Amino acid sequence: MNEAIKSGLSRLQSSALGAGAIFLILSALGWYLNPPQFLHSYLVAFWFWLALTLGCLTVLMIHYMVTGKWGYLARRPLEAGSRVLPLMALLFFPILLNVPKLYSWANPTLVASLDLTHFKLEYLNARFWVVRAVVYFAIWFLWIYLLNRWSSEEDAGGGSRRYFDRMRHLSGPGLVLFGFTVTYAAVDWVMSLEPGFFSTIYGMIFMVVPALLGVALVVLTLTLFSKYEPFATLAEPKRFNDYGNLLLVFIMLWAYLQFDQFLIIWAGNLQDEIPWYVVRARGTWGGVAVALFLFHFAVPFLLVLQRAVTRRNRMLSIVCVLLVVMEAVDLYWMISPAFSPKGPQLSWLDPVTFLGIGGVWVAWFAWQLKSRPLLPLHDPRFEGAVSVGS
Repeated sequence: MNEAIKSGLSRLQSSALGAGAIFLILSALGWYLNPPQFLHSYLVAFWFWLALTLGCLTVLMIHYMVTGKWGYLARRPLEAGSRVLPLMALLFFPILLNVPKLYSWANPTLVASLDLTHFKLEYLNARFWVVRAVVYFAIWFLWIYLLNRWSSEEDAGGGSRRYFDRMRHLSGPGLVLFGFTVTYAAVDWVMSLEPGFFSTIYGMIFMVVPALLGVALVVLTLTLFSKYEPFATLAEPKRFNDYGNLLLVFIMLWAYLQFDQFLIIWAGNLQDEIPWYVVRARGTWGGVAVALFLFHFAVPFLLVLQRAVTRRNRMLSIVCVLLVVMEAVDLYWMISPAFSPKGPQLSWLDPVTFLGIGGVWVAWFAWQLKSRPLLPLHDPRFEGAVSVGS
């Protein structure tokens, strides 16, 4: 591994871990002082960083399915990001231990007033909810373990295609299972905050968000590496143009699904569904919705259409930073109105929990990234692409 990159990752790991630890300690203080607000802020932050973790797995499987050259540089950041899942499983426990405080359907004193159907009452059962959460994490763990194990064996086992073929054959069913698990996790952990609401498109929105964040992570990581060899040679403008095209796809998918859900629900004018949008379309929440349209779709969409942007890593990185920030706002807009329907109730715990989880996430990511060669050593599709394999 390039010593400059390794040294930089070590500094990043130490700094991120220190900052994350400080913010998590402050979060613990917030938990003691204001438990409800802590849980509300924590849920938003947890979902963002979990989405980034799952996004790395998603984009990695997409690469194995389509086998594009863009994946050669992206594989290691995506693999390292996926291996942060054990941390996210550990950070899930504050939510797991406070289900009745977060979800009205799990609170015996509130459930009678919710007027839920028989099916929802049976499905939204605390024990069944926990079992489903365990199943989701188990499936994600299995796919991450196998893909990373075979990738490591490929590094040690020469240029045989058998490891790549295994990863490609696993990725097809993996993407299908990802769709199912993320859909149900979004329903269980987010949509059930407002148990009267229902949307068949909701889970699909949460499938696109991780993929968008995964591509953004790749672009930002490779931009940092691009001044060092072998990335200075390999990170060509056309590679970043590929990542820009991927971003364009996911930006359009996000906008299409958001508008499609809004159009269907608003046109249907059903009592169970309309209130969800009424809350988010008026007052300050309505202003947030306009900001999302402008800065999560319109501005990034127009920028990534420009080759002058997508072929320049620094320009594309600015777009990615904008998308990452707006995705955090998007999740806040989808989750927080369940707790404060009259408008955003901003709290110091919102940034503190976000930065606390983010700090330890980045530290774990840097640790995993420097633990393996930064480029695949024996990928048969790219043998000879670079003389230095680490």
